[in-house]
Amino acid sequence: MKGRKDITVEEAALAAQAACVLEASAPKPGSVNRLHDFADTTFEDFMISALAIGEAMRLAWTHTVGEVVLKAVEDTRRLVSTNTNLGMILLLTPLVKAAASDDLRAGLRKVLRELSETDADLVYKAIRLAAPGGLGKVTRGDIDDGARGTLREMMYLAREHDAVAAAYVNDYQVVFEVGCPALINYYRRKGNRTEAVVYTYLSLLEQQPDSLVMRKCGRETAEEISRQAGLVLKGKMSLGEFDDFLRRPDNALNPGTTSDLVAASIFVATLLDGL
Repeated sequence: MKGRKDITVEEAALAAQAACVLEASAPKPGSVNRLHDFADTTFEDFMISALAIGEAMRLAWTHTVGEVVLKAVEDTRRLVSTNTNLGMILLLTPLVKAAASDDLRAGLRKVLRELSETDADLVYKAIRLAAPGGLGKVTRGDIDDGARGTLREMMYLAREHDAVAAAYVNDYQVVFEVGCPALINYYRRKGNRTEAVVYTYLSLLEQQPDSLVMRKCGRETAEEISRQAGLVLKGKMSLGEFDDFLRRPDNALNPGTTSDLVAASIFVATLLDGL
């Protein structure tokens, strides 16, 4: 998939920030958006977080993935007290780095295969700083135990219970083959960017159960949410009904990893199609 040949790192960084803004602004069911806050996280937190990653993303062509991820998390945490964007940072950083290549997908494959043990150490530090919820404890590759291999190798260990980790292993397959095409196709047909983002969210969610929900509430609950997303796409359930189902005081049914994949899909669509 060819990208723009004349893109600058400043433009790629801006596209990453814009992807975060567009993702958070769209009224996606069960999420923080311009119509809904959570008790501990607000829409404004996400807007500030989008601004905060800019300086780090502008370093992506001259610094390693691990360095950029850690700086982006550090800069965010100076301004926002809760984890708002770790998954987005992890997904967007290799994409921004790959934007230096004439072929975005080929460039991404190269970036992911060159990830080092130092990248893993820095990303593990960033994850501990961001303190995301729902990580749980695993036998191999646990965040508290530290990295024991390259970043791609560590992501391989987590691939079955984290969709962001799986993306590092399968070269962002769901982003390029589900999220980005859904976004581009809907936007071309309807001309409404916000609706296209919501449609992409539902399409990704129908395609694969959200891994954050799965870790918090189990596979059966995550699969039920995917089933309901499919019903919305088929016109058999309204967005409002789906939103009501997902909203709980503890936010445990928030498909947060799917939102991260949406942001990555927006970035890719922006570079490939000028969304």
